[in-house]
Amino acid sequence: MAGDPASARLSTTLCGIPLKNPVLAASGTFAYGVEFEKILDLNRLGGFVVKGLSREPMDGNAPPRVWEATAGMMNSIGLQNIGVRAFVADKLPALAKLNTAVFANVFGYAIDDYAEVVRVLEDHAGLAGYELNVSCPNTKHGGIYFSNDPALLGDLVACVKRIAKRPVLVKLSPNVARIEPLALAAEAAGADAISLVNTFISLAIDVRMRRPRLGAGFGGLSGPAIKPIALRLVYEAARAVKIPVVGLGGIRSGEDAAEFLIAGASAVEVGTASFWDPASALRIAGELDEVLKNEKIGSVRDLVGTLKFGEKACN
Repeated sequence: MAGDPASARLSTTLCGIPLKNPVLAASGTFAYGVEFEKILDLNRLGGFVVKGLSREPMDGNAPPRVWEATAGMMNSIGLQNIGVRAFVADKLPALAKLNTAVFANVFGYAIDDYAEVVRVLEDHAGLAGYELNVSCPNTKHGGIYFSNDPALLGDLVACVKRIAKRPVLVKLSPNVARIEPLALAAEAAGADAISLVNTFISLAIDVRMRRPRLGAGFGGLSGPAIKPIALRLVYEAARAVKIPVVGLGGIRSGEDAAEFLIAGASAVEVGTASFWDPASALRIAGELDEVLKNEKIGSVRDLVGTLKFGEKACN
């Protein structure tokens, strides 16, 4: 039986932001938040990240956009969104009334794109912070991905930090050879925290048609299938930096969330699980409370970074 998502055991902070619990709903899986208010009490969440916001509205990719993979899901939504100005006019006023931490996910194809979105958001109340989606190619630098180039990533983060008065999280991609150089670049440029992982580039094929299952061809793999790799990357990133790490990738239970915290994450985000259980973030927070209770841990903060290697298991 799940515990209380508002239990005192779960209370924590992220970049100085108070959280009722360390379980947030992830960007791209929770719309703009307000769409879920008839399904669950948003004020009981640890927080949530709205879907990615761009400088101008975007229609996204051609369908089909989603494919159910073994133990996971592939998507190629194409970052469809209403644009930052429509967001602040039509969505943010309702979000500003909530008593929970709301983060805006921000993306672009040039540093100026990110900067403009943050400038617009800075003029409005209702947000706790920003999460930069850096898994986009920089069109002004020949299509180099921000997430793959430490120098380019550092330039982006430094630019946003000059504008933002709120905490800035940087969401790192797993599609790199080593995660540590990117995590360190984000930290050195002033990031307040990093979150990882974003989805893995993937391909599904229709054998009979001999065509990709998704309209855009490649997609992003998420869900339980990626959890072991995500855990390893979170552990490596958390060891490399001193700023907080937010872990995500295949979390569907309180024990999954606990694994990420033990690996070094200060908080977690729940994504794909929300597609089959829209209230999954609340359920998982309650289950995490039960884990803490059963393990006789008084505060979730005492679980963070407690992974042990090289010790024999108890009989």
